[in-house]
Amino acid sequence: MFAVHLLAFYFTKLKEDQIKKVDRFLYHLRLSDDTLLDIMTRFRAEMEKGLGKDTNPTACVKMLPTFVRAIPDGSEKGEFLALDLGGSKFRVLTVRVSEEGKPNVHMESQIYPTPKEIIHGSGSELFDYVADCAADFVKTRDLAHKKLPLGLTFSFPCQQSKLEEGILLSWTKKFKVRGVQDTDVVSSLTRALRRHQDVDVDVLALVNDTVATMMTCAYDDPRCEVGVIIGTGTNACYMEDMSNIDLVEGDEGRMAINTEWGAFGEDGALEDIRTEFDRELDLGSINPGKQLFEKMISGLYIGELVRLILLKMTKAGLLFQGEKSSALHTKGKIETRHVALMEKYKEGLQNTREILRELGLEPSEEDCVAVQHVCTIVSFRSANLCAAALAAILNRLRENRRLTRLRTTVGMDGTLYKTHPQYPKRLHKVVRKLVPNCDVRFLLSESGSAKGAAMVTAVAARVQAQRKVIDEVLALFQLTREHLVSVKNKMRSEMEYGLKKETQPLATVKMLPTYVCAMPDGTEKGKYLALDLGGTNFRVLLVKIRSGRRSVRMYNKIFAIPLEIMQGTGEELFDHIVQCIADFLDYMGIKGASKLPLGFTFSFPCKQNCLDKGILVEWTKGFKATDCEGEDVVDMLREAIKRRNEFELDVVAVLNDTVGTMMTCAYEDPACEIGLIAGTGSNVCYMEEMRNIELVEGDEGIMCINTEWGGFGDNGCLDEIRTQYDVEVDEGSLNPGKQRYEKMTSGMYLGEIVRQILIDLTKHGLLFRGQISERLRTRGIFETKFLSQIESDRLALLQVRRILQQLGLDSTCEDSIVVKEVCGAVSRRAAQLCGAGLAAIVEKRREDRGLERLAITVGVDGTLYKLHPHFSRILRETVHALAPRCDVTFMLSEDGSGKGAALITAVAKRLHLKKDH
Repeated sequence: MFAVHLLAFYFTKLKEDQIKKVDRFLYHLRLSDDTLLDIMTRFRAEMEKGLGKDTNPTACVKMLPTFVRAIPDGSEKGEFLALDLGGSKFRVLTVRVSEEGKPNVHMESQIYPTPKEIIHGSGSELFDYVADCAADFVKTRDLAHKKLPLGLTFSFPCQQSKLEEGILLSWTKKFKVRGVQDTDVVSSLTRALRRHQDVDVDVLALVNDTVATMMTCAYDDPRCEVGVIIGTGTNACYMEDMSNIDLVEGDEGRMAINTEWGAFGEDGALEDIRTEFDRELDLGSINPGKQLFEKMISGLYIGELVRLILLKMTKAGLLFQGEKSSALHTKGKIETRHVALMEKYKEGLQNTREILRELGLEPSEEDCVAVQHVCTIVSFRSANLCAAALAAILNRLRENRRLTRLRTTVGMDGTLYKTHPQYPKRLHKVVRKLVPNCDVRFLLSESGSAKGAAMVTAVAARVQAQRKVIDEVLALFQLTREHLVSVKNKMRSEMEYGLKKETQPLATVKMLPTYVCAMPDGTEKGKYLALDLGGTNFRVLLVKIRSGRRSVRMYNKIFAIPLEIMQGTGEELFDHIVQCIADFLDYMGIKGASKLPLGFTFSFPCKQNCLDKGILVEWTKGFKATDCEGEDVVDMLREAIKRRNEFELDVVAVLNDTVGTMMTCAYEDPACEIGLIAGTGSNVCYMEEMRNIELVEGDEGIMCINTEWGGFGDNGCLDEIRTQYDVEVDEGSLNPGKQRYEKMTSGMYLGEIVRQILIDLTKHGLLFRGQISERLRTRGIFETKFLSQIESDRLALLQVRRILQQLGLDSTCEDSIVVKEVCGAVSRRAAQLCGAGLAAIVEKRREDRGLERLAITVGVDGTLYKLHPHFSRILRETVHALAPRCDVTFMLSEDGSGKGAALITAVAKRLHLKKDH
């Protein structure tokens, strides 16, 4: 028993001594945690350099855009051909992807050799060989004359400007084919394939093996957004935000970046950790000075590093009693598979002895322990370096998504990672230590990178088909110049109908006279009360106007109009309004004051035959109060004040919000003759020549016309540009068939149009994984404010996803891009239609005044104009394009239509006094 213990002690002591001896000799190959953190920082800086347009040419880590923008979503289907060229073997496969209840992949493959004369020959020989193998495969599998999309896994650095193209930057590993560098690999392959009449393929994608690995794993785990290969060579790819990729146009979505990290250190960034063995290995390689990081990590070099170390230790008399063999002197005699065998748990020492004997050496027990430890140090350094670079990528992903903790999956492949018994465990442990705030799952790619090429091709085919449908839908909202000119001309005709006595009853644009016949001149003064009713909020204002200095002070309070009041009886609505006025007068302490003049902004179509009379034509914007249509709203207000019997008011004027907006702006700018509201609803008023207004007596002077242009198109004149989505929104509204122009241009409806499009695209499986959520079925969830937020240029897609999540829509990055495009198409059309209508009005003013050029100001209000990031710009551009002889200034009404109501009341009082004198 004692003898056994003694032997165990001796062996442990011997092992410790040998390990210490090797550790002292290979001190520089051991990397501390601080060194690894430092390498992480250096690699992160190299990534930044590779992504920047100006710094990329001098960057070692090339960060090549791959044009792979989406990962599998499970809806891919079809049959694909895949080729895998880049390692020691060349593979051809068919991959059938189906959706039988759950995603399913069926593969058949064949391996072809890559003879030395091919990988060291000419480009035409290489591609002819690849095409011959593909043709042989197609024939033996009975696939001849069947059109197949093809994906090519090509594991060498390529510059891509699209998915189906790749300019070879340089050969790596053992490849050295002449005449291929700086040419498009896909074109060469396509040419070679064309020589085979019976092979009908479409090369849809060229991918790197790392991207293919990521895609293979992403098919099984949608969280996978990184791919790493540690095999013959080493490389990594990951999904980067487009906004960070200077080399590619566009900021939307993400794209897989092929880091080509094997070249890290070519600029000297790793000189302090490279050892004499690394330098010697590099000098003896086929590409000295290149792929320095790869030469410290990958399977092609680890065995050679071990050989160089053993040779040096033997020369120093530290191994094999200084006896060398010719095999130990021969480059390539120790391979990575030998290193893996020597590090095997339990049988590792036995394997070491056998391998060393095969090399013509006579190892002692001590030699075997020392050699095994050399292997451990070399492969451990490899795993450490890999972990540091991978940790930098994971940190970047976490920061891109602004997360305190990232949960993600890394797809792994490569012979070193797969066959080395300790490698995966070491790598995982170090990564988790370097990025403690990332929960990383490592997923082994079972079917290699060729399946990934097929997956990229399947995704490309899916995206291509989806894109076609999405583009067809968006095309419905694209208006040509001819469309817009036609809208302008039709608007002009409808305006003329509305002004004429005979045609006015049938006109869709009602052109209602407002009896506002003068603009403020600056002499107005006094205290006025103003009411503003036009949406779900009701405002009461006290406006103090001081003459001479054009100074206005306002005090106001906002009250809600509950739905049951909006859709109750007229009496209830006006009693509620008077209750709000009473509360305001109490709040201001002026309830007992003398009879205040009042202006009433009432933003619904009214027929007027004087300034203080307004017969409601019809309710819009969700109001449905009974017994109001056909009645004078001023009378209804006066009656309600009487019923309340608490205060007296002098109702001087009733006006539309557009008129109020125009008056507010005209107070600042006398050139303002048009008022535009682009908000919940849409409407315009303008100053018209009295001679053109047949509904009102007299030909002298001007009068403001409230166009009520929201009804434009109710006679079907806009049907050629209305879409099925407009029809659905109209049919689901409170007033089907009415206000069609407003329903295409105003804030109340744009979100609803977007929602209808999203439902349709989801039904076609193009959004939200084909799942229509309860929220998406709910009318009105897509408020216009969300359109404004989603279309904001400053908003990253991540924030768009958050907005959609608030709406209960679980979206992918790709979904978010489509939603943003849909919002853009709908709001752009709205702004263009609005601009075409406005162009008709400014042109009419120019012609009526007989001017060659007209300078005019439009007073504007409304949330859509104010808050939407692009609406106002597109509106202005459209007016400018369609009315080139009009210089139109747009002036934002800061104080809303309430101030305008007070100003109209003040002007009316001024004119009344003038008449009395």
